[in-house]
Amino acid sequence: MTEETKLVFDQLEKAITRLEQAVQRPVSSDRLEIDGTIQRFEFTIELFWKALKKKLFEEYGVEVHAPKQVLQQAYVNKLIYNETVWLSMLTDRNLTSHTYKQSLADQIYKNIKESYSTFLRQEFEKCYVKK
Repeated sequence: MTEETKLVFDQLEKAITRLEQAVQRPVSSDRLEIDGTIQRFEFTIELFWKALKKKLFEEYGVEVHAPKQVLQQAYVNKLIYNETVWLSMLTDRNLTSHTYKQSLADQIYKNIKESYSTFLRQEFEKCYVKK
């Protein structure tokens, strides 16, 4: 693994930790925690697919550019283990990036809190072997 790729995975690990911290915070009446958690989720998903892209190219010679293609190839190469959840997270990330509806934000926040943050940590631990 190149130093550049290792750096991306180290940054990703920090982003996942910050997302885990965000979901532990109680939600206040101004909903800043919800908005902040969603922003951290978006950032973490971006970092994750870009890290997978680097690893795919470096270790398998697979060159893909779009997030969905990266996830599909990462699944084929067993870097990730549940393509359905990944595609669901990518859809949620895309929805939050392009529109803001409180009910949608609440549902995505619930997804992040109840499953996505734990899932991201588990997938990270499986796909990133420190060398």
